Amino acid sequence: MSKDPQPIERLLAERILVLDGAMGTMIQAEGLEEADFRGARLADHHKDVKGNNELINLARPDILRKIHDAFLEAGADILETNTFSATRVAQAEYGLEHLARELNLEGARIAREAADAWTAKDPSKPRFVAGAIG
Repeated sequence: MSKDPQPIERLLAERILVLDGAMGTMIQAEGLEEADFRGARLADHHKDVKGNNELINLARPDILRKIHDAFLEAGADILETNTFSATRVAQAEYGLEHLARELNLEGARIAREAADAWTAKDPSKPRFVAGAIG
């Protein structure tokens, strides 16, 4: 007797699952300024951080949630976490390597929260989260 496959495996056997789109492009479309990336926490940080899209996980999670919701509304089955450059190496460019773990945790939490909310609306269409690593 074979083990029952996980939900994602069952769905993949039935149909193609849709992965969300270009997170960076969606963040850029928001027209965010330096202060949006900094938030209160990094208001006095010694380097510019505009363009460090992973900081949105901490400074503007509302923007990230809005983007995830838009992808889900458009039909995405799988959300990627906003963590592509949430590595110590990439964050060192901004002097923020100490935030790498927190950026990853928050990116995953926000994506999971959105996926769970949409799955609750329609349990027949579960949503999944995939970690993005650059």
